[in-house]
Amino acid sequence: MRYYQKGEFQRPTEIIKNPEELFAILLRCWCAETCTPRLRNQWKQDNPTLGQCAVTAFLVQDLLGGEVYGIPLKDGGVHCFNVVDQCLFDLTSEQFQGEKLDYDNSEIQSRHQHFQRKEKQERYELLREKVLQELNF
Repeated sequence: MRYYQKGEFQRPTEIIKNPEELFAILLRCWCAETCTPRLRNQWKQDNPTLGQCAVTAFLVQDLLGGEVYGIPLKDGGVHCFNVVDQCLFDLTSEQFQGEKLDYDNSEIQSRHQHFQRKEKQERYELLREKVLQELNF
């Protein structure tokens, strides 16, 4: 499993040193319950990033700062990723299995707007709890 990164990450924290470290933690935390409901029946251990983008991107923002951006998708949805100090990284890009994403065609995403959906807020809270347990918080 890999993720997409463009630029050098410059903002280590006491909690997370880099996106690669966080990615390794997320691999242990993503599950069907943190996957978006419309894709949940397709979620499998061999594609753990499926349906995890928004909850992951907002959790990354909490841990590392920066902004959450979204790429419009053909199905009308939005794929979320992070930009921290000019370093773009998408910890859930693997779900697209080689499909090229247009990161230049993106807009800043609103946490408030995304979390108006209660189920998304609940999935975020579950993922956050699992990640914080992995970090011994």
